[in-house]
Amino acid sequence: MTELDGQVAIVTGSSSGIGEATALRLSELGAHVVVNSWSSVDAGEAVAAALPTEGMYVQADIADQAQGHALLERTIERFGRLDILVNNAGWTTVVPHHDLEGLTDDILRKTFEVNVFGTWWLTKAAMPHLRDSDSPCVVMVTSLAGTRPVGSSIAYAMSKAALNHLTLLLAKSCGPVRVNAVAPGLVETPWTSDWTAQHDFVRAVSPMHRSATPADCAEAVLGMVRNPHVTGQVLTVDGGSGLVM
Repeated sequence: MTELDGQVAIVTGSSSGIGEATALRLSELGAHVVVNSWSSVDAGEAVAAALPTEGMYVQADIADQAQGHALLERTIERFGRLDILVNNAGWTTVVPHHDLEGLTDDILRKTFEVNVFGTWWLTKAAMPHLRDSDSPCVVMVTSLAGTRPVGSSIAYAMSKAALNHLTLLLAKSCGPVRVNAVAPGLVETPWTSDWTAQHDFVRAVSPMHRSATPADCAEAVLGMVRNPHVTGQVLTVDGGSGLVM
């Protein structure tokens, strides 16, 4: 027997990066994991196939309510329950903060549709299933940009700040379902692989002298999943970067 035997988890946006690392760790602890992405289907299927426990891949764009509901329905059909929801899916594009004209209405709208509206719709729809669990929890993957004036765009930072506050509101209102957030700083992922200047800056100023890894973030998510008496918390995983930026 392992710690999460019999539990079922959905990890959105889990075909690579933080989501992939989180899906793997949950599975290593015994959970059945539903891997998800709206693109990168081959990569998502490969992640699901590599899990040590039985899992599956479901393609769904959480910004579309119907697709989010279908993700839940397929999970319940396959496994009969839901214990853990990790809201990791997100979208951004780089717009310098001083470039107000560059932050178009379309970029703002898409950022919020995925990061905030999609997460809200999926979490709301999942609550009845989570309430049937003996140990239900939701973990939001947000960002240091939700707590400090940094990030890939103003829209991205706004959306992550909204998720951090949503975490507190849901934790207050939805107990005994626990709701927490993990807020990474800069993370070494395929998407940031060419952000040389940003990674160099973090190495220079951060107390830990490096960017986070997906594994660092996955362990933080696991900490929120495993502690049965923690709710309404936003855990920053930035190596201390926020202390000096």
